[in-house]
Amino acid sequence: MKSSSLLDTDKEFAELYQRHADMVYRLCYIYLKNPVDVEDAVQSVFLKLIYTPMVFNDHEHEKAWLTVTTRNYCKDILKHWWRTRRVALEPLPEIVIWNGIEPSGKVVSKLLSLPEKYKTVLYLYYLEEYTVKEIAEMLGRKESTVQTQLFRGRKRLKMDLGGNYIED
Repeated sequence: MKSSSLLDTDKEFAELYQRHADMVYRLCYIYLKNPVDVEDAVQSVFLKLIYTPMVFNDHEHEKAWLTVTTRNYCKDILKHWWRTRRVALEPLPEIVIWNGIEPSGKVVSKLLSLPEKYKTVLYLYYLEEYTVKEIAEMLGRKESTVQTQLFRGRKRLKMDLGGNYIED
């Protein structure tokens, strides 16, 4: 892929959106847990992409930039004073589709209930198929820290699910 600005053509942006919209949506869902807030966040992340003069080396670079930007955007939303003083009206849907796989509502709800450091690492490793090294670079953590968080996240998820869902 040649290096170019995203704003070269609408077609290029549309293709980029098609490649990464689902991933951005799922990552926002992990943090925000509300479909309406997630849709707003996805729109904001792609608007940030439009207004930021970025040059990407390849599709993986795009994906990594969107992952970090989405994570940071969602964390900012969660820290906002308005967010900390409101109560969600809608319960989580029972089934969410991840990469074409429909895990049971129990698995998704347990994953979403994990602390942020575990669910983000588990999501990036298992659903987005990043390596430990790539996750460490994206999140600004040491590889050993990511490996520890993967281990502890899997262990905690396994305990929460009763030990029948994840193999060691």
